[in-house]
Amino acid sequence: MTMVTTRPRTLIIGAGISGPVTAMFLQRAGWEVAVYEARDRVEMDEGAFLNLAPNGVNVLKLLGIDIEREADGFPASGLTFFNTSGKELGAIDSRDDEARFGARSVVLKRANLHRALHAAAAVAGVPFHFGKRLTGIEQRPDRVVATFADGTTAAGDVLIGCDGIHSRTRHLILPRAPKPVYTGIVDCGAFVTPAPPVPPTPAMRMVFGDNAFVGYLARPDGEVYWFCNVAWAKEPARGELDAISSADWKHRLSGLLAGEADPILRIVATTTGEIGKWPIYDIPSLPTWHQGRVCLIGDAAHATSPHVGQGASTALEDAAELARCLRDISTPTQAFVAFERIRKDRVEKLVARARRTGSQKAVTNPVQAWFRDRLLGLFLRFGKRSNDWIYAYRVPWNEPVTG
Repeated sequence: MTMVTTRPRTLIIGAGISGPVTAMFLQRAGWEVAVYEARDRVEMDEGAFLNLAPNGVNVLKLLGIDIEREADGFPASGLTFFNTSGKELGAIDSRDDEARFGARSVVLKRANLHRALHAAAAVAGVPFHFGKRLTGIEQRPDRVVATFADGTTAAGDVLIGCDGIHSRTRHLILPRAPKPVYTGIVDCGAFVTPAPPVPPTPAMRMVFGDNAFVGYLARPDGEVYWFCNVAWAKEPARGELDAISSADWKHRLSGLLAGEADPILRIVATTTGEIGKWPIYDIPSLPTWHQGRVCLIGDAAHATSPHVGQGASTALEDAAELARCLRDISTPTQAFVAFERIRKDRVEKLVARARRTGSQKAVTNPVQAWFRDRLLGLFLRFGKRSNDWIYAYRVPWNEPVTG
């Protein structure tokens, strides 16, 4: 007589960055998976660009994904900081990251990252269901049932919320949990092709302007990636930023950046495509990341502002670590407890670091700016090693997890 063993099943809510990766790791851990995304497939090509740090790149290496090659990324050699008059204040040299951490940072368009992860998941046989907006979660003794806005349902042994900072999953299982906190900054960014005459910049150039914080770099092929952090005191209402045309936004930026050193204004003025605009949030510490058979990961559990470039990388770490826990611990609740124990201190430390860094970007007081300009270089020279704990993190995939 042949015994048929049914694999445990995971419902994954959210098909952004962590959703496909969670699915691939759980497949390797012996789980059946399915990913449900509220948006239509055609809406996945959004966002500007990001820096995937060595710790994030190393997670994808565990899956055999060469993200630099598969997502048209390129290595970042570090950061160089300037004040509003163009004076160099200091630099972080990352050219030895591969030797020190096993991978180098990769700058890539968010849309390319999404496409590469979805392609890898498709090859692995991960099923995606689009147009599935989560409206309800019912937890039963032996399973969890998700209900979607189109009236359909799906059942599994566990449900993982990978649905971002405004997570519907979090709202449904932890309705009294702290809400995302607006940080007072709107981020914006775009790409410039054909580029203005800006020479290739292997290191991202960061500028503390009088009215905004700007970053840009030029790829070897000349295309320029840029972003700008703008102080915006009142939290934008839903749709408020989308209602501002790119032309009007460029005009607004031209006023804010009028006194900045060349080539910032030329980069903004030469931008012909859409300029993305996003309010920046983070999340205060949640009392827990899980309830019953449901667990949150990534931004749904511990969203961080982008000021230390770790949002995507920590979400990828979460995906692998959660899969390890569900692989090695038979009871979902105990697996979720172990996952939170492994992850919480690290990510909350990163959230706090990003919040402090963001507040330093918003310095407009001339006295504070004077001290920053004179002390930043010294701080960077002596502070590089203080970030090793961030980039050196390696998910011990082949090691067992104990409850």
